[in-house]
Amino acid sequence: MLVFGEPYEATNGTGIVTVSNKSWGHRPEHPVGIYTINAENTMWTPAVDTSRHTLIGVCTGFAAAVIGTIAVLRRPPWPEMTERVMTALAQARISENRPR
Repeated sequence: MLVFGEPYEATNGTGIVTVSNKSWGHRPEHPVGIYTINAENTMWTPAVDTSRHTLIGVCTGFAAAVIGTIAVLRRPPWPEMTERVMTALAQARISENRPR
């Protein structure tokens, strides 16, 4: 349910009316925006909760970091450097350098 606040008149004659959203139960009201009313027009300015946008960005970055870390740990992008692989590489290089 929308709740309109008491009108406030600024020094230049502009009227300002706050709008908030009343939640069910004992939850507090949260702002929705304001109406600015003057002789020429009426303008609606929504209230933006930037902390929610920031939280979404941080969670997205964290999820990307976790997925990237898991992908690298499961199958790293660098070659395996075990003893068996190194021995096979050395033998392949030796056989390439032999005259034919």
